[in-house]
Amino acid sequence: MAELDERQKRWRLLLGGDNQTGLGKDDIQLDNLLNALYQDSSEPRSAGLGASAPKVSRWLGDIRERFPANVVRVLQKDAFERLNMRAMLLQPEMLAGVEADIHLVATLISLKHLVPAQSRDTARQLVQKLVDELLQRLRSKTEQALRGSLNRAARRNRPLPGDIDWGRTIRANLKHYQPDYKSIIPERLIGYGRKKPQNLKEVLLCVDQSGSMATSVIYASIFAAVMASIPALKTQLVVFDTAVVDLTEQLADPVEVLFGVQLGGGTDINRAVSYCQQRIGNPRATSLILITDLYEGGDAKALVARIAELKNSGVQVITLLALNDDGAPSYDPHLAQAFANLGVPTFACTPDKFPDLMATALNGGDIGLWAAKEEVVMQRQG
Repeated sequence: MAELDERQKRWRLLLGGDNQTGLGKDDIQLDNLLNALYQDSSEPRSAGLGASAPKVSRWLGDIRERFPANVVRVLQKDAFERLNMRAMLLQPEMLAGVEADIHLVATLISLKHLVPAQSRDTARQLVQKLVDELLQRLRSKTEQALRGSLNRAARRNRPLPGDIDWGRTIRANLKHYQPDYKSIIPERLIGYGRKKPQNLKEVLLCVDQSGSMATSVIYASIFAAVMASIPALKTQLVVFDTAVVDLTEQLADPVEVLFGVQLGGGTDINRAVSYCQQRIGNPRATSLILITDLYEGGDAKALVARIAELKNSGVQVITLLALNDDGAPSYDPHLAQAFANLGVPTFACTPDKFPDLMATALNGGDIGLWAAKEEVVMQRQG
């Protein structure tokens, strides 16, 4: 069947239905977004306090990309009513009992302007709960990795517990074996020394806040806050859609950072990278971590040229297609290939691997070799 004309498409999208014959690819995407909210269903609809929360978060971002702002406000208000988000957000006691799930927090941040006054404190407490859990999980490894990697050529006789060379310590204390206890009582501990990064580094995290990157934004904000607390690093955090927002001054309060982002919307990566380029004072001591799915709504050709310029100036550029636990991301393979051809490491990374990635970067290591060792799938040069 021939594609419907513009008037027929509008009526079809307005009336809904299961038959998508005659609709183009973009129209089908719009139809699916609207069906997710307005189609009839005999099953109860919910905001997804559990497994469906990622879909809600992605949907909230997608509508901002596909509809003008005045329509987005209507759709969000309808979602608030029809997906039972009202029941969740209007009852502080319900929010208080919810598990601090990263996707639910992304949904809350997307809908922060709709959260009723009586629930705002509870919503903030829920976000704080997630932030505290992530900090507890990620802070120690991040600080240890970034404060200096182990230098196994040097030795220390008063090592920290994590730096003890147990093999050499046991051999040096064999004479202190206690038969009664069947154990060695070490008189002298031998440990690895530490080496600091070759240069005091600047780290600039530039994070895409479109709907598909919601969990990446949350993880990146947590890591930025941790890195900002390390005196040897100068850490900046920039988030973007079609606008650019510098959240560096708020890094002392990760919750405030998260409430400062606006998840969803279009994407102008070139504009964001241009802003970051202006913020770089010492190119050869700077790592730019660009976290994006590379679906560029701006000037892709200018973006590739700008990335090449940054690399030529000495900036270490790394592109993370996702920073989350959710598996393989969706991304623009053509732009990813263009970045890889410039020698820019381009791959997805889980939060647990990110501290080691940054330690490798700050010590001037080979990111490609690190990725191979960690079995991270990287975009290869073509």
